Amino acid sequence: MRNLKCAIMGAMDRDEINSAAWDEEGRRGCWWTREVSSEATSLAREGKLSLPFLLDKPLPQSWLDKAGDEVLLLGSGGGQQGPLLSAYGKSVTVMDISASQLARDEDAAKRDSLSLRTVRSSMSDPFPFGDGVFDSCINPVSVNFIKDPLPMYREVKRVLKDGGFFMTAFANPALYMFDVKGLEKGKMKIKYTLPFDADVSLSEREKLIKIRNKDTFEYSHTLSKLIGGITDLGFTILGFDTSPSGFEPIDSFLGECYLAILARKS
Repeated sequence: MRNLKCAIMGAMDRDEINSAAWDEEGRRGCWWTREVSSEATSLAREGKLSLPFLLDKPLPQSWLDKAGDEVLLLGSGGGQQGPLLSAYGKSVTVMDISASQLARDEDAAKRDSLSLRTVRSSMSDPFPFGDGVFDSCINPVSVNFIKDPLPMYREVKRVLKDGGFFMTAFANPALYMFDVKGLEKGKMKIKYTLPFDADVSLSEREKLIKIRNKDTFEYSHTLSKLIGGITDLGFTILGFDTSPSGFEPIDSFLGECYLAILARKS
């Protein structure tokens, strides 16, 4: 039986696991899978846009003003950023690993007579776009679902025009120290060393339970990769933002739970 379980683990690609997990999140009604309302897209058409980015904290207006016309929304399926930016007048391409998340973008766009392009692909793989085609890449919290952010950063740089902007957000790596079950009960118990890597930090049993429950495999990464990786590629960091988690047991210890960076391709 153990050999069979190991074979199952080996046969399942992490992108495949996370794709199925995000399909399940949609069935559970996760906040990031809820399509925006027609009222919200109507306001965006009038130039009044609040774009979800750091959980429920919107993308700063000064960042939004730099987005340009051609926008790549990376790991941003779910019927939120795509329809809103389209209504705001942008030419939008949404790339996501989850077919159901992309379907929500398509449904919201059809409902409100909007135009956008959806592409199903992994951020870990080479992007299916040419060089220098986007004015900006907006990447809400999702880098924690891939094993290594550096290949993604290189692809972002490649597909951006010279002077293009990269707006990315990620979970504070410190969050991954804690026992998730304890957090759910309001207990802050340190369990894991950093960087957290689901492939090595979890036991075989824990990984199998995640697959069975259709939960995501996550990776905390180091700040030298998350931030240094951007500057090492020649991006210039122009802005920084943070947000609490909205969950009091965590926020009472760690107020800056989510971090965001605005960078420009030199």
